Amino acid sequence: MNAKTRDNLESHKVMPTPEQTTESHAWKDPKRYMWLLGPALPGIGLAALTGYALAPKKLKALAWTGPALVHGIIPALDRAIGEDKSNPPESAVKTLEQDKYYDRIVKAFIPTQYVMTFMGAWLASRKNTPLEDKIGLTLTVGAINGVGINTAHELGHKSNRLNKLLAMAALAPTGYTHFVVEHNFGHHKRVATPEDPASSRMGESFWKFLPRTVLGGIKSSIKIEKARLARKGKGFWSLDNELLQGWAMSAGFFGATTLVCGPRAVPFLAAQAVYGASLLESVNYIEHYGLLRQKDENGKYERTKPEHSWNSNHVVTNLFLYQLQRHSDHHAHPQRSYQALRHFEKAPQLPGGYASMLLPAYLPQWWYETMDKRVIDHYEGDLSKINWDPDRREELMAKYADYAAEVAAEAKARRESGKSAAA
Repeated sequence: MNAKTRDNLESHKVMPTPEQTTESHAWKDPKRYMWLLGPALPGIGLAALTGYALAPKKLKALAWTGPALVHGIIPALDRAIGEDKSNPPESAVKTLEQDKYYDRIVKAFIPTQYVMTFMGAWLASRKNTPLEDKIGLTLTVGAINGVGINTAHELGHKSNRLNKLLAMAALAPTGYTHFVVEHNFGHHKRVATPEDPASSRMGESFWKFLPRTVLGGIKSSIKIEKARLARKGKGFWSLDNELLQGWAMSAGFFGATTLVCGPRAVPFLAAQAVYGASLLESVNYIEHYGLLRQKDENGKYERTKPEHSWNSNHVVTNLFLYQLQRHSDHHAHPQRSYQALRHFEKAPQLPGGYASMLLPAYLPQWWYETMDKRVIDHYEGDLSKINWDPDRREELMAKYADYAAEVAAEAKARRESGKSAAA
């Protein structure tokens, strides 16, 4: 956000009333200390790896802590604890945003993340570590580094240089540092359009989406960075190139770890990076599936609204992911910090938290059965408003024609009933 835009926004702010000011002072964040679950995650991973190192035979299961957390424990806790749709009062948002406590929580993730990754590499590179344990260690470290990408996501939206460097540091263990460039200046610009490689289309499986988003994201980040450097009169091979800076961080970390742990650490580092990055892309797949920003009469896409992202208010996943699941507010207001993100009643809602949606995303038939009719419901049966996989558009429109007609008729009846009640 440039200074002029910020000044314009400031000039249109409404000053709080004395009653609102009192409310903001009286309101306390009920989750203030629960947010510590975010930076606690690499601590949990480190504790599990330490336990395994001390007793690898007796505590063999600890090698698989990461997959157990992501695919089992967190989804189970989401179901048990449920949702929280409450929002902070608007009058308290400024105070929330200025509280450095929340910023420190995000940054606290990174040091433990590095120690955990290094310990995982050391354990996986030992000669006497069984293959099945190496796989478990790889998935555990990869899972937590995948969540670390969300730490980078939060920091990358902050304007100062230190936060951007820390965002790249959080991404370095997965080698996905180009995300800082592409997400902010590519995905946020093109979200919920066919042109966005990080927005999945209805009828597109995760396995078809994955190569499209990985390759498309890298190509997009290079194009964006080349354009930025050209505006400064610099070429791609410049020290100012943020892509090269990030890739150098990854190379430095991988090189230093290999130097200490030996060449056996290389397969571990590569595999955990692939798994961690795939978790990010799994979440990308979930967040905008089938949703489409409509075009105006001039062929220009409408501005991003809450209705262009899938949301979830499941408490536990939101605590671990810095409320990433309130994705509608994030895209509508990218500068808003995680602790102040809001729930919108009209935003489309997922049937579970992101953690609960990962396994369905990996199994296309399960995913389609869970989500396709939800997309049609969201658009009240208007199939022309959906972001379709072009290879399956005609097939799926024919498949869902009858269901869409029923949904459209019900929506029309609701609108007419609402008009009659208003009259």
